[in-house]
Amino acid sequence: RLSLETGPLNFCLTSPPHFLSSILILLSSSIQLRGSRDLQDRPATPAARPSPIVTLELQELEVQAATIRHRLYPSTSASSEMAETNGTESHVTVQKRAHYSPPWADVSIIGIAGSSGSGKSTLSHAIVRKLNLPWVVILSMDSFYNPLTPEQSKKAFANEFDFDSPEAIDFNVLVDCLRDLKAGKRAEIPIYSFSKHQRMENTTTIYSPHVIILEGIFALHDPRIIDLLDMRIFCEADADTCLSRRVLRDVKERGRDVEGIMKQWFTFVKPNFEKFVEPQRKVADIIVPRGIENRVAMAMVVQYIERKLIEKSTHHRAALTQLELAAASEPLSDRVVVLEQTPQLRGMSTIIQDIDTSGEDFIFYFDRLACLLIEQALNNVHFEEKTIATPQGYKYNGLVAKGNVSAVLVLRGGAAFETALKRVVPDMRTGRVLIQSNVRTGEPELHYLKLPDDIDDHEAVLLIDTQMASGGAALMAVQVLVDHGVAQEKIVLACYAAGRLGVHRLAKVFPGITIVLCNMLADIEDRWVEKRYFRC
Repeated sequence: RLSLETGPLNFCLTSPPHFLSSILILLSSSIQLRGSRDLQDRPATPAARPSPIVTLELQELEVQAATIRHRLYPSTSASSEMAETNGTESHVTVQKRAHYSPPWADVSIIGIAGSSGSGKSTLSHAIVRKLNLPWVVILSMDSFYNPLTPEQSKKAFANEFDFDSPEAIDFNVLVDCLRDLKAGKRAEIPIYSFSKHQRMENTTTIYSPHVIILEGIFALHDPRIIDLLDMRIFCEADADTCLSRRVLRDVKERGRDVEGIMKQWFTFVKPNFEKFVEPQRKVADIIVPRGIENRVAMAMVVQYIERKLIEKSTHHRAALTQLELAAASEPLSDRVVVLEQTPQLRGMSTIIQDIDTSGEDFIFYFDRLACLLIEQALNNVHFEEKTIATPQGYKYNGLVAKGNVSAVLVLRGGAAFETALKRVVPDMRTGRVLIQSNVRTGEPELHYLKLPDDIDDHEAVLLIDTQMASGGAALMAVQVLVDHGVAQEKIVLACYAAGRLGVHRLAKVFPGITIVLCNMLADIEDRWVEKRYFRC
């Protein structure tokens, strides 16, 4: 409730704290927010005394709103500021930093259900081949069978266990995996061995898909899964066709005998189809008869996926542009470290940037400069004193890192630092991430990822690249590390040269990371360092 009276501006807040933003909207309709300028052009109210001129600054208004929220809800305000949101950031930190959402943050999930042998897997693989993109993943529900007890395993080998009942599927694990992937997180997919009728100890890691195709006889059975799906498809085929396909598949791929297959079909598969599988047709968006022979239905699905990918790309590029506008007028963060420009450093930089420098000299001086850059980056690692005894009986007092330190190279430019890494820390564990810009849209795309094991427990993680211009690839690389459990404060980006725009973007989205640079160059600088280092 907002009112302008003869005295000061008085208003009463009756909504919860998260509705405080509505006050700004109401104020904008009654008060013109013009920084610190007075509202000289406000017309007088007829048949009444003119309302007093009200001067408010946006920053002062935010402070007043925070004060009122604290007075009305002291416990809520205090607890929200002290709460940990992701284990490393407080609520206040999250509110201050900008938001970056990678293309895989809201993955599209397509569910394909149908009878055993109806052509679900064939249709899924045909869609992937039609798209010909590395970001479309097929997730089979066969991987989510429940582990069997010794008694159940004995029945399974005798073809007397019901694998075509919903009770045989571990829906809880499946839903957790889909929710993690939907949120852009890493998911561990179990592996089920049909020859051993057991779930294996190792898992398959899925990360950063843009589209997931979930196929299985119960893909549309659980309401929790249905809520996560963007498209629901039901494959339909003649019963005799399904039986013949199942016989061929189980004999060839799962080492089964024909007699056992027929026994399972008439004992479990056919009755469960009528009881559990066929009712899923009611919740399907598309019913596809004849499988891959139905080219019209396949074209509809492919067009839907392509449209979703275009939308994700458009939103991602718009988010990067928004970050550019938000960070253009801000000073550099205090966590950005530029190497001290000593005469030695200026001399090596001059030789490196000289177009007449030979290839051998360029590599020699860049390796020397890269060593200085890595040593500066390691200053953010905590060390402790340690004494060792040499084979000659002498004692040496030195320093050792408190925990493991690893490095992730952003290919291909980061590979130019491998020689320097071996010189500074010979036993450092390294990972690789390949992020390339789309030649048509300029959008960064994740093509390859290989990180050290238990990287989330490391004391520090060095993210290394030769150059950073707009910061799109660096944003994605840091997001990958954060998604794998690495705290922002443990990430150190070491880069030979960077543009001010890219540094601003990165520090705005991830204020906790440390950025170590050798030089600040123009934002439009071409990636010339790796070309001269690798001579191609």
